[in-house]
Amino acid sequence: MHTFLQDFDISPLVPEEYAEYRPLVAEAMLFFIRHLSYARLMEILSAQNRLPADANLIQRLGTLLHFSPTLHKLGQLLARNQRLAPALRERLQALESMEPITPLFSITPSIQRELGNSTFSDIRLAEKPLAEASVAVVVPFSYHSREKNIDSSGSQVAHEGGVLKVLKPGIEERLEEELEIWSAVSVFLDERSKELGLTSPHYAETLGAVRDLLFNEVKLDQEQRNLSAAAKFYAGQESTKIPALLPFSTPHITAMERVFGTKVTDNHTLSTEGRKDLASTIIDTLIARPACSSEYTAMFHADPHAGNLFITDENRLAVLDWSLVGYLGKRERELLAQLFFGALTFDLSRIVHAIEGLASSRPDHALLYKIAEAALRRLHPHKFPGFDWLLKFLDEAKLSAQVRFPRDLLLFRKSVLTLEGVIADVCMNCQIGKVLPVSAAHQFFHELLNRSICSPLSRSFGTHVSNFDLLSLYWSLPMGVGRRSWDLMESWFAENPPPSNPP
Repeated sequence: MHTFLQDFDISPLVPEEYAEYRPLVAEAMLFFIRHLSYARLMEILSAQNRLPADANLIQRLGTLLHFSPTLHKLGQLLARNQRLAPALRERLQALESMEPITPLFSITPSIQRELGNSTFSDIRLAEKPLAEASVAVVVPFSYHSREKNIDSSGSQVAHEGGVLKVLKPGIEERLEEELEIWSAVSVFLDERSKELGLTSPHYAETLGAVRDLLFNEVKLDQEQRNLSAAAKFYAGQESTKIPALLPFSTPHITAMERVFGTKVTDNHTLSTEGRKDLASTIIDTLIARPACSSEYTAMFHADPHAGNLFITDENRLAVLDWSLVGYLGKRERELLAQLFFGALTFDLSRIVHAIEGLASSRPDHALLYKIAEAALRRLHPHKFPGFDWLLKFLDEAKLSAQVRFPRDLLLFRKSVLTLEGVIADVCMNCQIGKVLPVSAAHQFFHELLNRSICSPLSRSFGTHVSNFDLLSLYWSLPMGVGRRSWDLMESWFAENPPPSNPP
């Protein structure tokens, strides 16, 4: 283990474009490991010593992640990042849905205690767990009698039995210990960034938000409320399957319908068109649905790695594990729409005003203006801004202009980043930026009737723009195109000055 720590080469874990941050990431990993308790360190050391002497970094890193719930979660988030080395991605993808190593006998007493003797006697546990996640074990069960096979709403479920999601023994103590360490890591990162001359995107603020979110992952009663809310949110969407919650769930055990299928990234039997349809369904369900909801707050899945996304035997997208969720507010979505309209019309003031409205504290106006101007200048001469441009601009505003965005907006950005990798592995030719405009157009057509009877200033629609906004876009677009053309002409003449006249 000492050799592993001393020779820790972080290169495969950090993409080349962020190479300057590699020393910082390596130091943060070492800081985290060295602050674990002695018992935890001995557990990790024993696992490392069981590896072959010539085990490479990727093997050692994978083993390390397995023994840490927070690092395990980090590995799941990075598993589909297309900028990482393929060998590392393949190793991290094993963390998405691991073969269970927690023995059934170690959790059976807690299952019986939580369910009670009456309910426990009505079910038959499988011989071994089905899967193991970062904090929980999933155990299949069947009923001794068919009449017990109903969900919490009283409806008959599709298959006999279900699954029990049970926390790993001692996981709450492990997670609490690690989250305390991450609080110290965030302060360390901010301080070391200054010492190394690196831009600091407010690590303490960002990791604090993630820390609060991960703390909820062991609160299975909260996940059960999220499951019920998700079932209502996606009700009527035939392409999406949310597991039905069963009535004998407890604060420490989630009992739910078992979903039969495969990970969306493992379904190699689909045709090219089928994979494209699946990728589009993922985008519509997990990005467009919350983004284009007219509700005051719209729930989104904050942990959409491939292990939580299945294609069922009925060819539906099953979205599993609702322990981590976020909420997009109506005002945030309205401001994002205004930002996009500002980009369409090349209106810098409108863009900057929208970002300042999104920020939780007032950013540097002059610096933000320069970043917005540079972002518009980078656009292709004959193309309008799209979703990819919007995400990149938000990233630059946070990193370069020190804009502090709301926690849930950062979580949504993280979810989109995770989904980009998943979608690339499902269908290389399908991109979020190409599917979302189609989804937005469908949403707009569904709104037409309501728009005809609403106030021209009302933004109570899934597209989050009023009729007045649309009229303003109609009148401003020609002016914006003219402004863009003038900027392009100025740039061209600056790069190609006319030859000077001979004396």
